[in-house]
Amino acid sequence: MTDLHLDFLSPLPPVRSGISDYSVELLPHLRQRCDVRVVQLPDQPLDPDIEARFAPVPFARLGEGGRLPLYQMGNNRYHEGVREAALRLPGVLTLHDVVLHHLLLDQTIGHGQWEPYAAELRRDHGWVGAAVAGGARWGLHGQAAQFALFANRSLLRRQRGVVVHSDWAAGTLAEQDPELRVRVVPMAIPLPPAADAAAGRAFRARHGLPAGPLLGSFGFQTPIKRTATAVRALARPELRDAHLLIVGEVAPALELDREAAELGVAERVHVFGYLPFVEFTAAIAACDLCLNLRYPSAGETSASLLRVLAMGRPCVVSDYAQFAELPDAIVARVPLGDRDGVGEVAAFATIAAALLADPARRAAMGESARQHVRRENDPDHAAGRLLEVCAELATAAPLPERDLTVPPSTSLVASQLAARLEVSGAEAPWPAGERRRLRLRLRNTGAARLLSAAHRDGGVAIQVSLLDGRGRDLLAGRPWLPVTRDLDPGASFDSELVVRRPPGGARLRVEPRVTGRDGLEVDWEGGAAWDSAL
Repeated sequence: MTDLHLDFLSPLPPVRSGISDYSVELLPHLRQRCDVRVVQLPDQPLDPDIEARFAPVPFARLGEGGRLPLYQMGNNRYHEGVREAALRLPGVLTLHDVVLHHLLLDQTIGHGQWEPYAAELRRDHGWVGAAVAGGARWGLHGQAAQFALFANRSLLRRQRGVVVHSDWAAGTLAEQDPELRVRVVPMAIPLPPAADAAAGRAFRARHGLPAGPLLGSFGFQTPIKRTATAVRALARPELRDAHLLIVGEVAPALELDREAAELGVAERVHVFGYLPFVEFTAAIAACDLCLNLRYPSAGETSASLLRVLAMGRPCVVSDYAQFAELPDAIVARVPLGDRDGVGEVAAFATIAAALLADPARRAAMGESARQHVRRENDPDHAAGRLLEVCAELATAAPLPERDLTVPPSTSLVASQLAARLEVSGAEAPWPAGERRRLRLRLRNTGAARLLSAAHRDGGVAIQVSLLDGRGRDLLAGRPWLPVTRDLDPGASFDSELVVRRPPGGARLRVEPRVTGRDGLEVDWEGGAAWDSAL
């Protein structure tokens, strides 16, 4: 036993999540080594069995008597109370998902509160966060920004230390904030009995599943799990005899039934919801080959994947991020996107078909996978390592608030830009029909960098309009003049343009434009446009 006194805060059953299951399995191993007290999250009822086993104390007693909080943090609404407590009372925080942006969205935009969302993103990501929040106010909060901006900086700097489950996650956090105290502790996964072939056959019989090749996807199904890739692969000739078993709750945005019907494979896609543990393990045993694809990644170590491997089942994963740490002997990898002219769906179909046709290779992969989990994810070892980290970090102070070091804002994202255009050579008198060479100077008078036109999205070019007495633009259709280099604040760009003055009344207007902003308006300040009657 160590001298540590821990307060363990995490979602627990009946919450249906991998972190909830992980916590229940880890706690007995921690309790064998030190004084660990379970704290109940507010507004989260507990299963009677959990109350009987762990005798949780009320949330208000968290950290009393100098006990060290040990937080379990994930990227969904079940962790709102964990986040609030960790911001108030520093502890050691196990970060199961590097990205916490989706939780922030749920807590703020999900309740119609734009200002707190903008404030949090600005605090964690500076002007970049403010720019993304500005788009979110009008419904423009796409997936790319949610995974690129982690929304975790303030929370993590408030802790005594951070625990992650992979070297990839640790490296990613170090890139974001080198001052963070980050330690890697393997995820604890108890080694279950090996997959029981008889239990698998019985599961197929109970649910009317065929005896042919069966693929399986396990865990909460969201678009980033890429289960749709497997559905689409069933329509390819390589997998014409295969069926797909999907176990876990399915996010509403993932219309797998509709897609399967459109592809003509609906009778070969079998969607189950959440299954009790015994049925869950029987479903894994029923599958010939499992899949755990992922893109983009929130940095999580997949407990469902480790459980599949622990049962000795071969698995196909994405060739990406944290999955790169898994040995080649235990998984097959599918490239993302289009590589060497082969797309993800075609690559998955080819790899899966080859494995389904090779029982000996599948058996070897499964045995290697089981031994890998036994060696790397033993709960007793993981608990001991976690307590070593807690002892090391127990007295460390939270990191001070620091100004973010971020690159300057640019014309790609800034909603307000400032510039001044000067034009020489258009002075009166300018006789009708005379051709002149005009000299243009664009000076960046704002704080954001103006990107060159070569950037395309966010690039700056100069539009010249020559209006006759009827208001027609005689230069309409002429290409804009590209700004050929980036302009830092205070810098200027010179260019020339030959224009013939039309007869009668005429007006010349020259103004900067930003390309590729997907409909987002740009507010130019500082007299950016030059406009004069000729």
